[in-house]
Amino acid sequence: MKKPEKNQMWVFNKDIEGVQASEGVVRKVLAYCDGMMCVENQFEKGAIGNLHSHPHTQITYVASGTFEFTIGDEKKVVEAGDTLLKQDGIVHGCVCLEKGILVDIFTPMREDFL
Repeated sequence: MKKPEKNQMWVFNKDIEGVQASEGVVRKVLAYCDGMMCVENQFEKGAIGNLHSHPHTQITYVASGTFEFTIGDEKKVVEAGDTLLKQDGIVHGCVCLEKGILVDIFTPMREDFL
């Protein structure tokens, strides 16, 4: 399965095919509905999540690895177990310092990821 259907109740990570989001970053769209979306991002060391903003509120959970994040005017290093809140419209991005996985929850869903 490439990606799940909207409103799919059960989504098994092993069945989802990732897509190259950028150099060293593979994105997997997981469960989603109109109001919310869960996305897994696998980063290789040195990969960059370019600075950007979007009209979605986003919570990021660091599942593994170490990242330097910029949110607005602040930079911080985060690691496994940390979470970050990015309100809609705020500029944010990251650099992967140690190979890892970020899990993003968006509200509403990101239609541009489909």
